[in-house]
Amino acid sequence: MNPVMFSILGVEVKWYSMLILIGIIIGVLLVIKESKKFKIPYDDIFNMCFYAIIFGIIGARLYYVLFNLSYYRYNLLEIIEIWNGGLAIHGGIIAGALTVIVYAKKHHLNFIRLFDIVTPSLILAQAIGRWGNFFNSEAHGFATTLVELQKYYVPEFVIKGMYINGVYYLPTFYFESLWCLLGFIILLIIRNLKYNKVGTTSAIYLMWYSFGRFFIEAWRTDSLMLGGFKVAQLVSATLFISSLIYLIYIYSRGKYTNLYNDINKGRVN
Repeated sequence: MNPVMFSILGVEVKWYSMLILIGIIIGVLLVIKESKKFKIPYDDIFNMCFYAIIFGIIGARLYYVLFNLSYYRYNLLEIIEIWNGGLAIHGGIIAGALTVIVYAKKHHLNFIRLFDIVTPSLILAQAIGRWGNFFNSEAHGFATTLVELQKYYVPEFVIKGMYINGVYYLPTFYFESLWCLLGFIILLIIRNLKYNKVGTTSAIYLMWYSFGRFFIEAWRTDSLMLGGFKVAQLVSATLFISSLIYLIYIYSRGKYTNLYNDINKGRVN
């Protein structure tokens, strides 16, 4: 695949960067729309998104670089070349979440509710952004055959894109994108349930994404490693278990307490 979307005066615009930008724009618009329900000021939510996106991207890059130090220690200038790929979503989630917590504390906002507002947008942005990996011919799985890909009902254009240097590869980016898209729909349904509690959407997001990522990661050939283990699988397992424990905890506190759709609780009292 050609990673370049188009060129302007010799400057190349990459599909990877453009798809991430599209995912961010759509995500932010959805966050702003949902935040209006709780009368959270536009400036507060926009600034929060701005800082979370900036630090999220930095965190995603540093996380990736950290687990590839053997390469980047000799190629320091390439650390900033995020348009060529190399963003780890778990690093982005961690950095973005910390940014939201700090911002919420400073502006007296309920940061767990903010997570619930943000996470459906985040998983949709992930679904869109994964297609950047397609154009970069990265984040794919092991070598396979045309017949095997057709058995999975993979679209023809994806199959052609996964034919790299005479070999077909499993399009793990495609499976993850579909998983995230389905997760987005499920999170929207959950978030609008009458007795949905604050924190439920965030916990389900982490459980849903972590469950799918754990198994998809097993197929990938470019995983970040820690010893003999795949980092994404270790992090996914940890997030899934901790989120499940948290979900059990919040629903042990009574059916009608701390409901998400209580529109008078956008701020910390």
